[in-house]
Amino acid sequence: MSFKKLHQNAFVLDSHCDTPLRLIEGSDLGKKLHKGHFDYIRMKEGGLDAVFFAIYTSGKLEPDAATRRALQLIAGVYDSVEANSNKVAIALDAEEALMNRENGLLSIFLGMENGAPIQKDLGLLRLFYDMGIRYLTLCHSANNEICDSCAPKEKKWNGLSPFGIEVIKEMNRLGMLIDVSHISDEAFYDVLKHSDQPVVATHSCCRAIANHPRNLTDQMIIDLAAKGGVVQINFYPPFLNSEYAEKFWPLCDEFEAAEELYKQDPVKHEALYNQATEKMFAIERPSYKEVVDHIDHVVKLVGTDHVGLGSDFDGIEVTPEGLEGVDKLPVITKELKSRGYSDEDIVKILGGNFLRLL
Repeated sequence: MSFKKLHQNAFVLDSHCDTPLRLIEGSDLGKKLHKGHFDYIRMKEGGLDAVFFAIYTSGKLEPDAATRRALQLIAGVYDSVEANSNKVAIALDAEEALMNRENGLLSIFLGMENGAPIQKDLGLLRLFYDMGIRYLTLCHSANNEICDSCAPKEKKWNGLSPFGIEVIKEMNRLGMLIDVSHISDEAFYDVLKHSDQPVVATHSCCRAIANHPRNLTDQMIIDLAAKGGVVQINFYPPFLNSEYAEKFWPLCDEFEAAEELYKQDPVKHEALYNQATEKMFAIERPSYKEVVDHIDHVVKLVGTDHVGLGSDFDGIEVTPEGLEGVDKLPVITKELKSRGYSDEDIVKILGGNFLRLL
């Protein structure tokens, strides 16, 4: 079967996309946009059947502010879906996603990135589940009341907190997937210890290829797979390639500082912002083929049942060369095909593995 036909026939799923942030800034996803990595038109062009929109809250927000922001993002997604009901529909499980596809609709799932909005209240966790949240990324770039993040050097809990253990048990009971992306190594193993169900890394890469704490070690991948879990490969270039990362991070810091000033006063700081953007994009980016290198690495460790795609689109400043937006996704299928993967295994990688856990 040709890669185009295979991509069309497979159920393609992206487990992490930060587009809700753009929704609350006023983006109309029903139109083909020139900014950002995602809209519903390009979603269809890329053959993406289902996407998880991340309800992301910064670790810098106070608890009440995090809860409010999460509610705003969820409302924005529901409003966008309702306004484009001829194109997309909310899905709450695998059966609904497959039914949407039969009806000619693309599926929007909800995942929550950072558990801060549930505060220390399992009732709020249950409420967010009722609103459609189907996975919870336990933390982001800061320690919270649930667990430690991989980012800060100083840890608060040395793994899961006592409340975090309660969260894991309640998520198991609800049927909400536990996402271990962003959490510390110690928290990762606490999750495996306390969860009765398979867990996922919705947007993480392989530390053996790119040595960054956001990526998973070989042993972590093996242990996650042993419990039936899935690693969804992130498209963020510095997580794909260590040499690129060394050049990228200083320029990214410069860009973020310029971006903050630009948001405060666009007229005054436009030149600075444009200059920082150009410098960041001037360095040669890893190719989309390096996404498949990480898929290869997981497959060599644990087989084809435990890997998939978690782009992080609209949450990353730069993308791999040749994979600049959701409409470019078929290049992944083409590359998998060229490396000798069977059609059956490609279907698993493109979405079947994650769909199984749903």
